[in-house]
Amino acid sequence: MYVRQDKLPALRQYKYSGVDHSLTSKYVLKPFYNNVVIKCFPMSMAPNMITLIGFSFIVANFLTLLWYNPTLDQDCPPWVYYSWAAGLFLYQTFDAVDGAQARRTHQSGPLGELFDHGVDALNTALGVLIFAGSQNMGQGWKTVATLFASLMTFYVQTWDEYHTKTLTLGIINGPVEGILILVGVYALTGFMGGAHFWQQGMLPTLGVPRLSFVPDVLYNLSFTEWYMFLGAFVLVYNTVESARNVIRARRAEGSRSRFALVGLLPFLGAWILIVAYLVLQPNILHNHLVPFALFTGILNAYSVGRIITAHLVHLDFPYANILILPLAFGVLDSLGPWLQRLGDHLGVGHALGWPSALGDGVYQVAFMFSMLGVAVGVYGSFVVDVIVTICDYLDIWCLTIKHPWVESRDAPPLARRGVEPSAQIKQGEKTD
Repeated sequence: MYVRQDKLPALRQYKYSGVDHSLTSKYVLKPFYNNVVIKCFPMSMAPNMITLIGFSFIVANFLTLLWYNPTLDQDCPPWVYYSWAAGLFLYQTFDAVDGAQARRTHQSGPLGELFDHGVDALNTALGVLIFAGSQNMGQGWKTVATLFASLMTFYVQTWDEYHTKTLTLGIINGPVEGILILVGVYALTGFMGGAHFWQQGMLPTLGVPRLSFVPDVLYNLSFTEWYMFLGAFVLVYNTVESARNVIRARRAEGSRSRFALVGLLPFLGAWILIVAYLVLQPNILHNHLVPFALFTGILNAYSVGRIITAHLVHLDFPYANILILPLAFGVLDSLGPWLQRLGDHLGVGHALGWPSALGDGVYQVAFMFSMLGVAVGVYGSFVVDVIVTICDYLDIWCLTIKHPWVESRDAPPLARRGVEPSAQIKQGEKTD
């Protein structure tokens, strides 16, 4: 059990806190969502169902990617890229409207935040693979670097929310402007005839003259490489800002601020193992990166899900992640032959290493798929256990509305649902 019974009362004191500074969201998207889109959903539809339907568009995009571009380096028919743009925009729309639906149906609560963040965590890895396919990045280190940046952004944002108790989105942020930019990139990819367009040098393609002091390497960087350079800058900026937010929050409550930074170590430790495994197993990196990226995404989603759960019921920060164990075994097994080769080079024979049980062929591939299967099982059991526990305690259903809200003229707003006013502070759960 991930949530003990004595911690469940904290669910009734839950109150969502979020700040969205995005001007695009404030002046464009929210009016569109609140005045147009929300009217398309009946009052009988549960907010979490809207979230799940939105995620299905990303799953459809991913399945299309597997059919037309499983190696992430081939051009697709133009309509595929247009469908990715439409699917991602619909996902963003549904992901935002579920909050408005929760408020107007009076179904807001801690389960909504957990469900919403869990879906977003799974979408992160799928979204990276789809983006890699839209850029013909292939199965290699560029895709791995993009996956690292995206997963770290999501992890750091969740770590920030755990300590500050507030989800903060900047003037320009990933869930709003970032997704709209990707929608534009996908649509433009289809218009330009395929993902090969982004592999051209950006400055020469745009007709920017080359200055004498600009190196050829910099001048000939492709569109994709410029995206990655910009993404690295945004990643560093967001990480520093989140760290400052956490330090300020910890100092305000009189706690040691430096200790909170230890919460970043589980993510970094996992990625040391991920990079080591891919270095030691180039066959996985260059031929089976898509399933391994799914494993990595689920590993991160499991960590993020446990952080959100800890935030909801006031648990200690979760540092451990059991999914690291099979990954660590894979690294140790692959490290033996490498050390043996190093020993031969140094003239000490096989004293430095040990034979591999899996090798680097079909057994290693089977082990990698086994890791993916274990990750699906562990994360799936976590999701089911937490959702069932919360639903049982709060007497609600996850994907349907168990107790429809009925307005009563004689009862105050907070008492109309048969819940104590003190428990109703959880109704501010979602923002658009």
